[in-house]
Amino acid sequence: MNTVDSVSNLVGSGSHVYEANSNWAKLPDSIRLGYTHGIVTDAQDNVYLFHTNRPSVVKFDPEGNYISSWGDEYAGGAHGFYLHRESDGEFLYLTDTSRGLLVKTTLDGEKVLELGTPDLPGIYDDDHRYVPTDAAVAPNGDIYVTDGYGQNWIHRYSSDGTYISSFGGTGSEQGKLSCPHGISIDTRNGEPELYVADRSNHRIQVLTLDGTHKRFIDENMDMPCSFFIFGDELYFPDLHSRVTIFDRNDKLITHLGEDQQAYKQEGWPNLPESYFRPNRFSSPHGVCVDSKGDVYVAEWTVNGRVTKLTRVRHK
Repeated sequence: MNTVDSVSNLVGSGSHVYEANSNWAKLPDSIRLGYTHGIVTDAQDNVYLFHTNRPSVVKFDPEGNYISSWGDEYAGGAHGFYLHRESDGEFLYLTDTSRGLLVKTTLDGEKVLELGTPDLPGIYDDDHRYVPTDAAVAPNGDIYVTDGYGQNWIHRYSSDGTYISSFGGTGSEQGKLSCPHGISIDTRNGEPELYVADRSNHRIQVLTLDGTHKRFIDENMDMPCSFFIFGDELYFPDLHSRVTIFDRNDKLITHLGEDQQAYKQEGWPNLPESYFRPNRFSSPHGVCVDSKGDVYVAEWTVNGRVTKLTRVRHK
């Protein structure tokens, strides 16, 4: 399918309509994007992109102007990307699938904490690798790391990196996981809960903070990747060609940029440039929302694709 020249740049429906700009990121000639896996915004609405080429972390202002970059060591393994505001500042939590690491850094890349393979010989050995894909931080500072591409476990640490517990394991029954790709702490309804993108089970699984199963969410999704909570709303990239917004009760508000043919194309996600349209997604992998309610989407494709969705505000 070829790009339609006259296609609209609008996505969404109802109260959530956005103007899409897939040329938002103004990169210097020295940087070529790889797979764009993660994207976050800081308190000043600067945007940080995590991709698999060098340098792996790229910072932009809200207009897409390049500010800085760092993180050559994450090339090839850049994956999960989470920004957490703490009492002493804002910090990034980065997962590296190649080196099997969770790294906490300042916004400028200074390393604060590094966690490698958990010392769990019953789970990990030479034939059973640890491949972390995402992280989240609870209100008490505990850190949760998903082993989404390894053995399907979630590991819990204190804020200083002391190991606490693990839960999960491979399966489809309650509490079991298949590619726990993303994780977030949801506090929208008071009691904190773990939201897990149980991707290969085609669902979200909600757990207590100690890992006890609470419920499944399995409607209006196919391959959920990760989460971003903005106010009462839950945003998540669905790898199968759309971004989804739920309300505080996890009911569908709208899908953004849905293209139910993209992921069925031969060669997906590395489709020819002629396929892409500004108001359709192919393989959303990361999403974030800035203070104005504008949405940023990073897509899993070999040449990288970053789109800004500017909220259309009705008078």
